[in-house]
Amino acid sequence: MAHLQFLPFAEARRHAAVTVVVDSILPRAALTLAHWRAAPTPGAFQDDTSAGSALRALAAPPAALAAARFVTANHFDVDGFVGVWALLHPELARQHEHLLRLVATLGDFREIDWQDPRADHALRLVCWLNAEEKARFYEPFGAPARRRREDEASAEKFAWFLPRFAEVLLDPEAGRAAWLPEYERVRAAVAAMQRPATALRRYPAIGLTVVRTPEPLPYYALFGPTAGTDMVLSLYDGQRYEFEYKYTTWVDLESRPTRPRLPLDALVAALNAREASGQLWAADGVTDTGPLLRLAGRRLSKAQRYADPGQRPIYASSIGPEAMEELVVSFFRRHYAHIAPRRYWSWEEVRAAGAAVSG
Repeated sequence: MAHLQFLPFAEARRHAAVTVVVDSILPRAALTLAHWRAAPTPGAFQDDTSAGSALRALAAPPAALAAARFVTANHFDVDGFVGVWALLHPELARQHEHLLRLVATLGDFREIDWQDPRADHALRLVCWLNAEEKARFYEPFGAPARRRREDEASAEKFAWFLPRFAEVLLDPEAGRAAWLPEYERVRAAVAAMQRPATALRRYPAIGLTVVRTPEPLPYYALFGPTAGTDMVLSLYDGQRYEFEYKYTTWVDLESRPTRPRLPLDALVAALNAREASGQLWAADGVTDTGPLLRLAGRRLSKAQRYADPGQRPIYASSIGPEAMEELVVSFFRRHYAHIAPRRYWSWEEVRAAGAAVSG
């Protein structure tokens, strides 16, 4: 395989025929390695994460990869970065494939199995990436607030992280000062998830996990036990609630079937008919990467919605937690009753399923 170079996305548009694109779509690219819905990723390389697709391509390099000169991505996040880095450092990537897969999954889906012996190492790497990104550049989805285009501004992040990641991969202590604060916060939250005050109920027939816990927790702790389901209803003390479609239903999962996201207008209407707090319920559209259903209050930016639940206001509802759970569960039981889970929903099919609900 030829040695690749990273090329910023804006420049890659002019060299698409010899460029591998990761976690993005670039027309006429030599090879696409992305889990985005409808991305032209070859079947042999489809994976739950885009980094996983890159690792599959390294295991059995196709002619397009061997002939390529450049690799690019149109944004910076943990999954996309790991995929780009792996293609630039194939030998190290193959040696640490399992760890890199854990890092990508934790970064994108906020899921990890804490019993995995490499889980703690993966958390340290993700926390290092997060901390350095925010300290040196800007938070995820923060480019528009700075009047910048993500596909252009993110090139600066790649330029800084690509030559430094291997050192922390091989010796996490090298980045300890950066990763320690978030790491300690997440580990404390993971412990809180194990205490009697936290209870989980899974509804596998609709792909929902209900988490009842006293206070909002970091996603890396909150979503770990929800792996295998695609919706989370969080019930916090003080009758504070959030419902979220996980990112697992925005992408094409290879490992298991999923259900299409449904518009939540009818559920919002049912909640507002019961709500007596003076606040109104609202929900993001199904094409958002992680749509939230919550008491609206002040409108949140995309960066705030992506941030951990404890970093945004969550308002008290007049609806009791048992009634909230019943309303959400009954809505999905009714509307998923005749929709079988499967792989590879197109956005057109998702919208068609939603139209049936709205009608």
